[in-house]
Amino acid sequence: MNRRQFFRRSSTLASGGLLLASATAQGQPVHTHDAGIPGAHLPTRALGAPAGEWATAPALAPVTLPPLASPPGQPYRPVITPNGTTLPWEWVDGVKQFHLVAEPVLREFAPGMVVRCWGYNGRTPGPTLEAVEGDRVRILVTNGLPEHTTVHWHGQRLPNGMDGVGGVTQPHIAPGKTMAYEFTLRRSGTFMYHPHSDEMVQIAMGMMGMFVVHPRDPSRYPADRDYCFTLQSWKVEPGSYVPNAAEMLDFNLWSMNSRTFPGIDPLVVRQGDRVRIRLANLTMTNHPMHLHGHEFVLAGTDGGWIPTRHAGRRSPWTCPWAPCGSSSLSPTNPGTGPFTATSPTTPWAPWATRCPT
Repeated sequence: MNRRQFFRRSSTLASGGLLLASATAQGQPVHTHDAGIPGAHLPTRALGAPAGEWATAPALAPVTLPPLASPPGQPYRPVITPNGTTLPWEWVDGVKQFHLVAEPVLREFAPGMVVRCWGYNGRTPGPTLEAVEGDRVRILVTNGLPEHTTVHWHGQRLPNGMDGVGGVTQPHIAPGKTMAYEFTLRRSGTFMYHPHSDEMVQIAMGMMGMFVVHPRDPSRYPADRDYCFTLQSWKVEPGSYVPNAAEMLDFNLWSMNSRTFPGIDPLVVRQGDRVRIRLANLTMTNHPMHLHGHEFVLAGTDGGWIPTRHAGRRSPWTCPWAPCGSSSLSPTNPGTGPFTATSPTTPWAPWATRCPT
């Protein structure tokens, strides 16, 4: 390729990015080749074609990917964690088994900005866990940190001994040791996982992740595109590489899945798609969120799905500390009111309670 061809092709690709929506809306062929980040491709115009005339050849056609297909034998459409990943699992004696490793990680917040964090399986936030209502899950947690840790399954109904509060419901997991958490997923929804062992430091260092439980009936709460975001606040002093875990108010970085603009993956969808955005917030501050150009419905929190008759259109919304939920399906403040002290898993046991601010 000579110099003239190079600049000619570069200008064609740049102009193509401006017309993504209109090209896709014209219903031209969609191809799934060269799929890295789902949907993160631009349509291109044939070399030398007049403006507005888009190529129909397969190699140059718009490539906004269709929604993800259900995994073999599983009744759900997988979630996408932008700039992240989903944790693989395997069947072991009828149980879905996952393996989390708590460890120090390097995370690039933006191009050229690398921060020394703590996380799971080489990343912060940790990989998204994904399963189905009614599944029996076993999650092996190996501690690769220089101090003890635990994992709390935020929002899950489970036996007291699996709740993950170090010194209350279980012994701490010592460095180099592994603990198996095992329980049945009793309801669908959007949940989180994080430490309850030196949690002020460990969460501030990036130890958190999302736990998505799909309905057993795939006709309940359907969505074409399903995205997960963990919202985070950080204090990383100029010239340093390690977050200040003692900071409670004066943050200087806000991230989505531990990425800051312009490093956050776009949410590429097709016109007419029903989109769900799941948000989680484990930081020391609220995160007002606004979705430009669209209306959305608050449909759930980590307390459960919001009945349709109570769901309302909102813009913007605030994601408070500790709750998580989904938008189209999205987060909101949990309600207050009386409750009955019953637990189908462990009726007689100490349970932790705390102020999440």
